[in-house]
Amino acid sequence: MAEAAASRSDTMTGIGLSAAGYALFALQDVIIKLLVVDYAVAEILFARSIVVVLLALAFARGKGARQLVESRNKRALLVRAVLILLAWLSFYSAAREMELGQLTTLYFAAPVIVVVMAAMVLKETVGPLRWAVVLAGFIGVLIAVDPSGAMKLVPTISALFAACCWALSVILVRLISRTETTTNQMIVSNGFFALACGLMLPFLWRTPDGVGLALMLVLGVIGGVGQLLLYEGFRFAPASVVAPVEYTGLVWAFSYGYLIWSEVPATHVVLGAAIIVISSLCLIWHERRAAPPRAVEDARSD
Repeated sequence: MAEAAASRSDTMTGIGLSAAGYALFALQDVIIKLLVVDYAVAEILFARSIVVVLLALAFARGKGARQLVESRNKRALLVRAVLILLAWLSFYSAAREMELGQLTTLYFAAPVIVVVMAAMVLKETVGPLRWAVVLAGFIGVLIAVDPSGAMKLVPTISALFAACCWALSVILVRLISRTETTTNQMIVSNGFFALACGLMLPFLWRTPDGVGLALMLVLGVIGGVGQLLLYEGFRFAPASVVAPVEYTGLVWAFSYGYLIWSEVPATHVVLGAAIIVISSLCLIWHERRAAPPRAVEDARSD
């Protein structure tokens, strides 16, 4: 009974942490949207990654180097860093040519891919309700963004590629988090981002003004805290449970749009957001009400 209660508590903790992380990621997208008008994506990610690495080293309290040396997951950490870098470069490159609604619709295929891979790779038990939540959330995204018009081939492929890379990185987070510290994951991934983007800077660099530099620094802090929360969320909860929570990022994105640009969501946006929120709340309710024997089984399968 105690083990079942602990399993439910861990799952709820994971949902809460990941939801907070995705809220910060939505704010991160807002800042990048402001910056990408004047600066190259590689330059923005370089500045962001440097700040995140410094935050992770500070959080590790001097243990970062020793933990990296002792890590048995160096290859997996590097592969995951490559996947995320490819996802971000593809996503923000596609954003230059696609409408935000179309881009978001394609990118939010990622949670569906995560749930499928969680069942196939992680051998997680994905019940009917989890599948229903994921599909309902995706339908909510389709309604909210109301994609219309012909999609350009190259940006469309780029957005779908970004979704696949992100989904693979999420599965790796769940695997790595079983034995790897959160700070190790942050240091390796963002250190790689800084190195890879730094090599591009001689061809892309534009000296930022005061506002641009401030936004980049804030971006690093928000990105670092968001990563910390998300990685810890995957440490506590199964990937198939956390994946649908990513849909809440769309709700946050619309909220930030209203607060920053006074954008009033249309009726279809409100309807889609309501479906996303209700489906996510159903998932939380289900996990809280899970029967003890089932919770124990899930805990063992993780």
